[in-house]
Amino acid sequence: MHIVQILPALDQGGVERGTVELSRELVQLGHRSTVIASGGRLGGQIVADGGELITMDVRSKNPISAPLRVSQLRTILRRLNPTVVHYRSRVPGWLFVMANRALKLPFVSTVHGFNSVNAYSRVMTFGERVICPGSGVAEYIRQHYDVPESKIRLIPRGIDPTHFDPQRIDQGFIREFQQRHGLQGAYVVLGAGRITGLKGYDVLIRAVAKAREKVPQIKCVIVGSIDPSRAAYANSLRQLVRELRIEEQVIFAGGESRMAEIYALGNVLTSNNFTKPEAFGRTMAEALAMNTPVVASRFGGALDIVREGENGRLYEPGNVQALADILVELPRSKFSGLREDALRRFGLQQMVEKTAAVYKELAGAT
Repeated sequence: MHIVQILPALDQGGVERGTVELSRELVQLGHRSTVIASGGRLGGQIVADGGELITMDVRSKNPISAPLRVSQLRTILRRLNPTVVHYRSRVPGWLFVMANRALKLPFVSTVHGFNSVNAYSRVMTFGERVICPGSGVAEYIRQHYDVPESKIRLIPRGIDPTHFDPQRIDQGFIREFQQRHGLQGAYVVLGAGRITGLKGYDVLIRAVAKAREKVPQIKCVIVGSIDPSRAAYANSLRQLVRELRIEEQVIFAGGESRMAEIYALGNVLTSNNFTKPEAFGRTMAEALAMNTPVVASRFGGALDIVREGENGRLYEPGNVQALADILVELPRSKFSGLREDALRRFGLQQMVEKTAAVYKELAGAT
């Protein structure tokens, strides 16, 4: 098969990494893989893994340039003549749907989040098959868009077991990171992901301030890049740390590419969304694959990943005191089999096999 994936850009994020991993695995299975995006730092990896990268503006929401971009995309797709097209975001979705009116190519969409319910977002349910990474998203589109069950395919995102492997981590990096941030002997609570208001980092910081009263060795390490448009929010978090007088307990480590090592050095990963749930929660599954338990808000993707008392804990979204209490109690908890369970449910192989099966289903219908 020849599969074309379309997404806005190939920068940091679970959607982008999933696209790169799927492209690589498709090539290894003997298929042809092409990715269309507006560029990004992960683009080179597509090519290095044997795929083709086509750069065009499938990101801009400018309606004036849309007709020209639809025409460009139609020309590209006519030349490629793919077996199936797979779009992963709203702007690429609309551009493709309009370009495909004359082409009639089979296509799949993936609903990666709980987008606002409106006509613009409806394009994510137009696919002949609609992939959902979690049960919460599947229920969301059933409820708001009346998507028939026959179109929905539940496929959790995949975790690469070779990349997230406790036996293959760089101990030198871990020692250097711990020394740089004063983490030796600390109880390390992780927050991972881009610094945005959706991540609930303010809840985490307030909970750490409360937990410190009973667990003085607690350290909170927030690992995530700061988009210039989110600089004000990042500054507000630093101000909150100063107001709570926990400058020694909270570390903003910036973006890191060595996430397997980061998960390994943490005692627990937290996921604290409270305004908008995550569709899946890739960092949670990755942490579990590294044998690190997870504490998460009780909604969205966390409900598919975290099993209360078995691989972590759940708390009511936004409840600072509940999170603080769990952080105090957690060192006394015992968890086992985290990696094995995570790979069984969320391993890369299951994602590739299920996604390829969807492609073959559509290819066989043409």
